[in-house]
Amino acid sequence: MRQALKITRNLVAVFAVALMAIASIDVAVAQAPSPDVIKQVKLTEPHLKGFIAAQADMVKVSEKMQGATSDKPDPKIQAELETIAKANGFKDFSEYDDVAANISMVMAGIDPQTGNYTDPVASIKKEIEDVTADKTIQEKDKKQMLDELAEALKTTQPVQFPENVELVKKYRAEIDKVLQ
Repeated sequence: MRQALKITRNLVAVFAVALMAIASIDVAVAQAPSPDVIKQVKLTEPHLKGFIAAQADMVKVSEKMQGATSDKPDPKIQAELETIAKANGFKDFSEYDDVAANISMVMAGIDPQTGNYTDPVASIKKEIEDVTADKTIQEKDKKQMLDELAEALKTTQPVQFPENVELVKKYRAEIDKVLQ
């Protein structure tokens, strides 16, 4: 059970980190309906190949944004992001960003050891059951864990397109490589 707890925490952490990474390069965040809602899209092989090909350049540009002191996106950086996205088969940076978010969403549910996918919502619900039933956890710690899991459950979406899972799993090794 402790192993399941650890895996679930890792999945939640990976998903959170992936969302933060995406948000750090998303200059169009203000246009999104809500920062917690991912626009889910049906992924295609060209999407995955374009994402993989664009990653190195996207990381370089996002590093330029690290020291930015303004909340407003730099038009030069925004133009670079658009250029990279278009050069890798996306209609614009927004489409690239949606694809990146969907890939991250699936990757967060893939067990790194087994390669099996578990829907993050189902995983969090199972974790809530396990923590609730675990008599070895002190009440104070249990409450904190349950509060954190409840918050994660509120912001975690189930994958809308199940076929995205198999496609991301097919390219998992390549995605892992470019995200390191």
